[in-house]
Amino acid sequence: MARRIEDFGLVSDMQTATLIGRDGSVEWACLPRFDSPAVFAHLLGTEDNGFWRISPASALLADRRQYRGESLILETQWVTPHGMAKVIDFMPPRDGGAPQLVRIVEGISGRVTMHSRLRMRMDYGSVVPWVTTHDARTRAVAGPNSLWLDCAVRTYGENLTTNADFTVSEGQRIAFVLSWQPSHLEAPARPDAEKALEETEKYWARWSATCTYTGPYREAVVRSLITLKALTYAPTGGIVAAPTTSLPEEIGGVRNWDYRYCWLRDAAITLSSLLRTGYRDEARAWSQWLVRAVAGDPENLQIMYGLAGERQLPESELTWLTGYEGSRPVRVGNGAAGQLQLDVYGEVTETLHRARQAGLPAETAAHLQVRLIRFLEKHWHEPDEGIWEVRGPRRNFVHSKVMAWVAVDRTIKLIESGVVRGPLERWRILRDNIHRDVCERGYDPRRNTFTQYYGSTELDAALLLIPQMRFLPPDDPRVVGTIEAIERELLTADGFVRRYPTNGVDGLPGDEGAFLACSFWLADAWTMIGRVDEARALFERLLALRNDLGLLAEEWDPVRQRMVGNFPQAFSHVGLLDTALHLQSALAPAQVAA
Repeated sequence: MARRIEDFGLVSDMQTATLIGRDGSVEWACLPRFDSPAVFAHLLGTEDNGFWRISPASALLADRRQYRGESLILETQWVTPHGMAKVIDFMPPRDGGAPQLVRIVEGISGRVTMHSRLRMRMDYGSVVPWVTTHDARTRAVAGPNSLWLDCAVRTYGENLTTNADFTVSEGQRIAFVLSWQPSHLEAPARPDAEKALEETEKYWARWSATCTYTGPYREAVVRSLITLKALTYAPTGGIVAAPTTSLPEEIGGVRNWDYRYCWLRDAAITLSSLLRTGYRDEARAWSQWLVRAVAGDPENLQIMYGLAGERQLPESELTWLTGYEGSRPVRVGNGAAGQLQLDVYGEVTETLHRARQAGLPAETAAHLQVRLIRFLEKHWHEPDEGIWEVRGPRRNFVHSKVMAWVAVDRTIKLIESGVVRGPLERWRILRDNIHRDVCERGYDPRRNTFTQYYGSTELDAALLLIPQMRFLPPDDPRVVGTIEAIERELLTADGFVRRYPTNGVDGLPGDEGAFLACSFWLADAWTMIGRVDEARALFERLLALRNDLGLLAEEWDPVRQRMVGNFPQAFSHVGLLDTALHLQSALAPAQVAA
């Protein structure tokens, strides 16, 4: 039986990630990259598709788990009739070596009998590897992949599974290390688990200490920042939307997508948050990744790319996997890569604008930005698939037009600064024309609200971003009216925000939960129009949705009262960061007075 999405913890080496359940079971791991085929795919199938469980023989779910300080080192603890034990899980940041998952079993009190059950399956659980043991090292090979298990206890094979049964006493530590490398290479160096733990702990202590946020929600902010760092592909600076694929937006439904790629929108908003909390190196790396990804064809800007800037992300289905709680199909790749989403131009230029304000050198990016606007000048009026990547007909989405205005506005500011040259007067006229078009065709004066697309009556939570993007001031009656309309029409019974009515506009059957980023946007909008107490209350209710490790999925199912969607989700954690920063600014005068 599948565990709830929120029952998982995350460990990462900033090149890939692993999800580990409350029972000590690794159920998702792609090696060597985020987008590689999974070697453990139980999350989307059955135990026959691969897992690795280390736990006491007499216990199921752990009694307690936590991250060690401000790190990504996961500690899972069990209390048994014979004593206490914990498993320390982490992935050492790579320094040119093999990717590793380290699992250290530590005895806390008494004597605890432990089991390790390792079922390695290549290619998303479809291939059983050839497993051999020599010189206390277990090797699993299938095609181009090999996995190496190093441990100090005896292992044995049974039912195509590598097992170990052992006892851990108080103060004793027993390490298991699983390494990946291409099968044609020689064996990787024998790992030193304790040294790797020490270095990993130092790495995260140094990184977390960079955070400049000092507001009232520091614990939640730092945990979200660590999560976003975990989703960064270190070799290139690209940021994945999530480390998983096909975790459903509706349990049993078909809205199951592969998020292991770099969405320009998500990454741009992520870097904006990182920049405002002190992480300049990540912002610089992403700017460089963007220039490389778009180079050679900036006029055909894609909405997403691969980790190194790959353009081709063909979508296919893994028919042998049963899906999370029967949610099929299971997809890899993402067909939305070929969509037209005009809002991306706005998100990218807004982030480059913020990077320049922070003093990051961006001459190449500035020239790229001008080329993007030359394309947008000719195409901004066209219908597109919009921010939510609808698979129905293209429409003139209001949010897309607003973000086109943002792209032109920020580029005008760039030219006015003297960094680059461009047709300043012509683009000022273009900016005014886009603004007028949105206000005339995307606004319903009878209901005093902007609408999802031109001529529609439906709403869209992305309209909450209008004041943040400075398209209109927060106190404009049309902005206030839009916020109030979204409260009336898009809130769930428990007060969270749906993206839009799923009644056919996206071309898909079924429904979805409340989109957590949109709920943070509502808190931001309330803050901007002076409803700070309500914003703070909503923010704290959203914080309460996090799992015990501080992680958020993409959505919240208001009926089942559980997380849905890919996990952990960068967009949700960026929403948390932005709202914390908005509230910090709004509450600062009151805190000073107090």
